[in-house]
Amino acid sequence: MSTSLSSVTPPLKFDLPVILLLLFGFVAMFGPTALTLAGTVWVKDEQGHGPIIFAVALWLLYGKRQALVDIIPRPNLAWGIGMFAFGFVLYVLGRSQAILMFEVGALIPILIGLILLFKGPEALRLCWFPIFFLIFMVPLPATLVIAITTPLKSAVSAVASSILYNLGYPIGRSGVILTVGPYQLLVADACAGLNSMFTLEALGMLYMNLMNYKSAARNIALAILIVPISFVANIIRVMILVLVTYHFGDEAGQGFVHGFAGMVLFIVALALILFVDHGMQVIARLVKAVRK
Repeated sequence: MSTSLSSVTPPLKFDLPVILLLLFGFVAMFGPTALTLAGTVWVKDEQGHGPIIFAVALWLLYGKRQALVDIIPRPNLAWGIGMFAFGFVLYVLGRSQAILMFEVGALIPILIGLILLFKGPEALRLCWFPIFFLIFMVPLPATLVIAITTPLKSAVSAVASSILYNLGYPIGRSGVILTVGPYQLLVADACAGLNSMFTLEALGMLYMNLMNYKSAARNIALAILIVPISFVANIIRVMILVLVTYHFGDEAGQGFVHGFAGMVLFIVALALILFVDHGMQVIARLVKAVRK
């Protein structure tokens, strides 16, 4: 049986020397940065989502490889050189002064600059989300994390202890320290901090991208609602740890279940995102029905 030429997917065409040169440049430039991250912030619970964010961004870019190759190059030299130069200065400043936020964040303008130089604005529009998604990989400054995390932890602790107390559990609270029976639990940054909220926001953004919603109002509304969703998910996580510790002891609460509670956080957050998204669909249909 013969196959028509029109039904055959055209092969990808890459300029191999240019691709290899760019890969070598990225490895030489950001390889030491990756090693620094792997030995510092990425080994902590608060920033453990970093490599996952990077892997997802690469996967999203890989999925656009054919469309990117098919784009006719229309380079924008002015913006391309400007963004690349800005990213390079940011990288040098971050690397020389040990400012990880600048060093890692430099990857974004450098990528934008290279895309504008090699392909142009059309390719940048095609790749905007994977590049934007890399923002969630950038380590947050410690002062900002502390300033926002402290009231967040207090709020999560207060709500979780109030709910459990009303359910009849002997629980008390002093700041972010919860006392349940003979045990004391410290609500740490990883349990109810800004970084977990940042990670859940990334999860929500990825969900919206995969669902390919076209309505800007819907996307903005869902992105805003992810903040209270992550707050609720953090409360549920803390409550699970308190209940496990109270019923099964301190070793159970600090062992496997502590890590598993982190998975519960994302499962609950994803379930709430799906629930809210479905609710928004129902409301949109009702509004359309009323208008008709």
